[in-house]
Amino acid sequence: MDTRRTPSVTRARATPRRRASLPGWAYAALAALFLLATAISAYLVYATVRDIVASMAAPATPRSVVGGGSGSAAPTAGPHTPQPTAGSASPAISFLPWKGTDRVTVLFMGIDQRGGETDTAYRTDSMMLLTVDPVARTAGMLSIPRDLYVTIPGFADRDKITTANFKGDAYHLPGGGAQLAMDTVEANLGIRVDYYIRINFTAFETFIDQINGIDVNNPEAIADPEYPDCCFGYDPFYLAAGPQHLDGRTALKFARTRHVTGDDFGRAVRQQMVVLAVRDKLTSTDMLPMLISRAPQILSTLSGSYTTNLSLDQIVSLALLAKDIPRDKIASAVIDQDYIASEYTTADNQQVLILNIEKFRELRDKIFYTPEPPNLVVPNAAELLAGEGATVEVLNGSAQAGIAAAAADYLRGKGINVVSVGNADRNDYGSTVIYDFKSRPYTTRWLADTFHVSSSSILSGNDPNSPADVRVIIGADFVLPSN
Repeated sequence: MDTRRTPSVTRARATPRRRASLPGWAYAALAALFLLATAISAYLVYATVRDIVASMAAPATPRSVVGGGSGSAAPTAGPHTPQPTAGSASPAISFLPWKGTDRVTVLFMGIDQRGGETDTAYRTDSMMLLTVDPVARTAGMLSIPRDLYVTIPGFADRDKITTANFKGDAYHLPGGGAQLAMDTVEANLGIRVDYYIRINFTAFETFIDQINGIDVNNPEAIADPEYPDCCFGYDPFYLAAGPQHLDGRTALKFARTRHVTGDDFGRAVRQQMVVLAVRDKLTSTDMLPMLISRAPQILSTLSGSYTTNLSLDQIVSLALLAKDIPRDKIASAVIDQDYIASEYTTADNQQVLILNIEKFRELRDKIFYTPEPPNLVVPNAAELLAGEGATVEVLNGSAQAGIAAAAADYLRGKGINVVSVGNADRNDYGSTVIYDFKSRPYTTRWLADTFHVSSSSILSGNDPNSPADVRVIIGADFVLPSN
């Protein structure tokens, strides 16, 4: 049991009501990225052209601009490890395309923060992953339900995924809530997360209004008489089915309402509609002049409303990459009932969702993984494994009786320190999974090569209840090697 005390930043709401944890709209944080990056890019185009005209000589290499002026040659854009930045403009922004070739995945989080509040820890009521493959020129979006019941690294008890950001900030953990949220996604979904953008919702309406609204095709009429207002009352929301032009206030309601078919799952679909509608608006031919003229107001609106570990250079570069990806090359998915194994109410009266990892893995691999080349044999594998000294647990997640014991005997014969053998939480794992709890890369890689497990089925994370550094859960596809 987690013995940590609940920090004093936990907020008490007035009268409990339906939808006390409000801002599911915040998957539209992705829209803020497109908006921020496009606004900056537009302003840089304007500033660069102005400087070129003024100097009558274009530089041989791309330039940085500082407040609209010229600077020194910009560094090559691409993945690196920047320092986290708050929502304020950097003094120098490079106008360069993304140069990296590895897949880039960003976690977007909408935090439950209202204007004027001064708390220091918030739940991420909404989470979305965006992934971009710079080589294949494809992208994908995945919406994560807030009620997903997960293991949060460093905490003994499972909890909703929405609490990871809160706990990281409340307990002042290294990297704060954003880092813990990324670690939680990686540990439970098996998706590497490179960057994050965390945004509150006070600026959302202004974003949409700054680009003169968005156009969506509402799939069904919405009648929500209990849509919440700002002050724990009601602000009824009604919207007809069919094509609709939404201003900022209406777009926020459209993305947040849960009073329609599908509840949270349906809301996630509408939030992705908002994201794509913003993208379509920003990439339309008549937007550039308007964005140039409004860039200062847009950047001012963003100030203080988001945090990220992406530099502005990288945001602009990623946006330049993203805008060239065709709409039909952007996959979108929601972790909905098709990927949920069960729903139940916990002892403390939380309604939670349990992920069906086998079904989800197929979806995950389709969106987030690029086919990998054949594994290479490491000549000094025995030396590397001995250096790690990893302990291994083998659990049977299949219907093959005795297979875990047989696999354990095989591994011991190869010099692997197997410390625990038993049954997994269920016996319907379709494929074998390897969990790396203590960062033992050579051991996990060797196990994957030996048992023919794909890299996408190697999950990292932390399980304080595990007796071993590495856990192998045997699935239906497992075949014991003959040698």
